[in-house]
Amino acid sequence: MAFNGKFEMESEKNYDEFMKLLGLSSDVIEKSRNVKIVTEIKQDGQDFTWSHHASGGQVMTNKFTIGKESEIQTFGGRKFKATVKMEGNKVVASFPNYQHTSEIVGDKLVEVASIGGVTFERVSKRLA
Repeated sequence: MAFNGKFEMESEKNYDEFMKLLGLSSDVIEKSRNVKIVTEIKQDGQDFTWSHHASGGQVMTNKFTIGKESEIQTFGGRKFKATVKMEGNKVVASFPNYQHTSEIVGDKLVEVASIGGVTFERVSKRLA
């Protein structure tokens, strides 16, 4: 299934606990908690351009190819090397501290990340 589309964040679970385990300060977590994110995904075969547009104008774009090591950047500016894989209909990236999966379920983008026994989930509805 192609991941192409634009998705607006609808809900998040375990945001605070997950961000604390990533090492973010309480004030950064507080500021970021109510930021609305629109995710835009462009897939061309194995090549992806994955952009997050945060309310307030901040944009973070990562480009990667399935099966090839790529540099991935977070909103906080941290960069990681990761080889993104496809596992069934899921895009899976393993980072130094956690694993992140994304999949399209109906008209929703479901992103799940786990670290230290805490699982963070973001569900976004399709806009286009």
